[in-house]
Order: sequence, then structure tokens, then C-alpha cells
Amino acid sequence: MNGEKSGTMEEFINVADFNERIVGTYNAGTAEEELPADLDAARSLIAPGTGTLRDFSYIAPEMPRLIAEKCVGCMECVVACPDTAILGRVVSKSTLEKKLADLPSEVDSRILKSRFAETTKYFGNPEKKGEEGGYFGIFVDPTKCKGCGECVEVCGDHLALEMIRKTPENLDEYRRAFAFFRALPPTPERYIQEKVLADMMLADRSLLFVGGAGSCMGCGEATGLRMMLAATGFVYGPNSVGLVAATGCNTVYGSTYPYNPFLVPWSNSLFENVATLAMGVRARWDQMGYRDKKLWAIGGDGAMLDIGFQALSRLFMSGMNVNVIVLDTQVYSNTGGQTSTSSFLGQDAKMSMIGSAQMGKLERRKELGNIAMMHPDVYVAQTTPAHINHFYRAIMTANEYPGPALVNVYSTCQPEHGVADDQSFEQARMAVDSRAFPIFIHDPRKGPRLQDRLSLQGNPAQKEDWYKNPKTGEIFDFVAFARTERRFAKQFKKDGTPSETLLKAQEDRLSNWRLLQELAGFRAK
Repeated sequence: MNGEKSGTMEEFINVADFNERIVGTYNAGTAEEELPADLDAARSLIAPGTGTLRDFSYIAPEMPRLIAEKCVGCMECVVACPDTAILGRVVSKSTLEKKLADLPSEVDSRILKSRFAETTKYFGNPEKKGEEGGYFGIFVDPTKCKGCGECVEVCGDHLALEMIRKTPENLDEYRRAFAFFRALPPTPERYIQEKVLADMMLADRSLLFVGGAGSCMGCGEATGLRMMLAATGFVYGPNSVGLVAATGCNTVYGSTYPYNPFLVPWSNSLFENVATLAMGVRARWDQMGYRDKKLWAIGGDGAMLDIGFQALSRLFMSGMNVNVIVLDTQVYSNTGGQTSTSSFLGQDAKMSMIGSAQMGKLERRKELGNIAMMHPDVYVAQTTPAHINHFYRAIMTANEYPGPALVNVYSTCQPEHGVADDQSFEQARMAVDSRAFPIFIHDPRKGPRLQDRLSLQGNPAQKEDWYKNPKTGEIFDFVAFARTERRFAKQFKKDGTPSETLLKAQEDRLSNWRLLQELAGFRAK
């Protein structure tokens, strides 16, 4: 995890040999019989980006199809995909025409051309300025797509994506199209609008999470990690970031031997001491002159709010330039959905199950963002992947900040929350709208008072208790949010009436929201 010339991954492991000998044997299903114990395995080394060699095309019966004439180039599908299975590319008109003309005669160029849309954003607006327009292409990698349908869900009213049944014929067609995508030149910088932060994933330097991870379909955590790496890689380049990770879901799906989705140096630490390891790596990097390299410590709410909280607090107090991203699922997802101190009051989970004697978790949720703000000179952001601009700005500002920075991320866990595979973004949006998980930015450089430093921008109805649907006038509170997730299902009677425990949970969420309003200067003390 050291530098570009000293201590690179290639000095520790023969990447080409690893990919051919080890990954190839695993893909063939003969590793158990053929592979001897070797030095790489003994040292727990996995070559970077081996996830790209993994094939998930057998996982689901469906995959997304682009309806190009309806695409507006918003990039939300590319951002939302937790598996780097759907990617975008802008190609100038002349370049695309030449690439299509150079194809062998047996290749139907019309099928490949249908992957491109003539959008106002990338084609019409440049043409109006007298510049060459670019075609926006969406390509699906069938070997990475798990069929969760998140891309179709976030496309929403545009209706530019739909799920279709897989067949041997369309799988071959998708593979050829994705090979064509790989052969295209990088998106020219003139088409990447830096003010439109979703455009960052058009740049190859942002794609530092290659997919092939063993995460659940639609995993809310994986999208957060992809977006963090995209924002860091886009600004600083692929050789300027390293990761240390606490044991948890992210290390399981991120290092299912021999598959590694990361293209950056990455180390897996024990559950409770990732902050301590990060401090050691930062100190060593600083000694070696790598002060400008970005270091991100990754953990779930269990690793950061529970057993590892003291180590995290020590990191905050150290003043060291380490960034922390917490994937807040409100449960210990890796151990089957046990409650953590991040769990909501009243939710149904292992160790706090709902029954006749106890109505779920009876402790209030511990607010990591609030506690972190009370440490001196710590940058704190609470955000969700569904709030794309807010998330990206939080990551970019954390990278710029010269001291400890925390980004606490709402991460939908489909199996433990009891939500559909395609609902990660929607559930995160509703968590914010319902005050279950308010988003905010706390930047110590903004002034001496908390109300100077704390911004609640991005939350709906910032000065009100609850958000009201502008179309129906209905209040969207925590009880309304709880109705959408199975982890709260037992808190409702047959007629839909919420339990006393759930109403107490709602009071807790409102109390937390009012505290944030007060700290931000919206309420009189």
C-alpha cells in the first residue's frame, strides 16, 4: 500500500500469473484438485481487479435492456449499479461512425448502434455551440449483472431501461456489445460535465471497483463503496488511494478468494481495530513522504458504532488525515442481522426479536454523526447513495479536509431490512424523507459555532417536523417509512395500527431531527 514505484502490488504478487493460474483454475472448477498451497495464499494476497474475471451470468433469469430513444444520459443507472455491470460511454459522432465502419462484415453494426442515444446533454448542446456532438452509450456486462433491477428502478419515469429474459442468443449479443464498449476510446473530457457529479463515472479513472464481488443482489453497501472510489479516483487518480477495511460484509464480498473487486491497494483488518490500523498506515505513509495519498477506512455500524467505537474516537482525537466511511445498515448484517447500537428502536432482528415478551429492540439508536461532531475539528457527513450530488460532495470534501473525516452512509440491506432487491435507492430516499436518517454536512472550517458548521441542506422541509407529500398532502413520518420494510412488520396490528413501541421509535426520530435543527440554528434554544 505504499507508492507508485515502491511497494506496488506487482512487487508483492505476479498479477498475470495469479489471474491465469489461480483465477483460471477456480473459474474452471478444478482448484480444489489442482492447486497446491503457495506463497500467495500463505500471505493472504489477492491480485487487484480479479473480480473482472468472475462470471455471474447464471445468477438471474433477467437483465436490463436499453431503450435508447428514451435515454436522457442522466447516468443514474450507472451510479446505482452495485456490481459495475452497467457502464456509460460518450463517443464523438465521427469516432463512432469510424468504429462501426471498421467492424467485420459479419457483425451487425445496427445492433451496436442501438446501444447509443442521441441525447440533448451530450449531443444536442455541443452541436448548438458549434462543437461535435457525442453519442451516449449504455452497455451491460452480462458477466457482472446479478439481475437486481436497481438500474430500471432508478431510471424511473424516463422508462429507458427494462428487464428482459435471458436467452443464449441475447447473452451472446450482450457479450459482443460489451467487447465493443471495451474497445472504444475513453470518454473525451469535454463531454464530462464536472458540475454534474454523476458524470464522474464516465471517466475510466473513476472505475476502481470492477464488480465480481459476492455481495447480495442490489446491495446498498457496494454502491456506496463504488461511489466513494469514483469520487476519489476522478479527482486524484487511481494511484493515490488506499483502503483498510474492518471485518464485515464488505470484506466477505470483497475478498472471496480469489476474487477482488478493487483496483486499489486494500487490506482487511480485524473487526474492532480498523481505525487503529488506519492510523498506523497513515503514520507510515507520512514517514515515506506520501502525505498526499488518500486513505479510507471502511467499516459497518457494528465495527464503528459498537465494538470498534473507542478506536474510532481515538482516531478522531489524533487529528490524523484519515477518511472513514461507515456503511450503516442498522444491523450486523455479516452475522445474520443481529442488532447493533445503530439499530432503530422497535426493529425486528436477531438478539432483539419481536414476541409476546419483548417488542423488538428496546434501546434507542446511537447517532454516530452527532457524536463525531462533538470531537474537535472532525469533518462529518451523513448521506446516502440515493442523494447522488450530496454523497459525492461529502466524499470530495472529506478528501480535501486536512484532518479526520467521517462519512456515515445509509446502506440498505435487502435481506435484513426485508425489502426488494431493486429498492436500495428508494429505501434510502425514504429514510431521509421520514427523518429516520437525516443527511447533513458538518465542516469545522465554516465558523466557530455549530450552526455555522452544520448544514441540513438536502433534507425535505428543513424547518418542519415532518415532510408532507406535495401532491397528496400526506405526512411521511417514521411510521410511514416503517410500513415499507419487513423488519417493522410485526409492529403493526392487523388493521394497520402501529404499536406503542413503534410510536416511541417515531418520537425518538423526531427528537433527533429537532436536535439537528437546533444545532443548525433552525429552532430557538
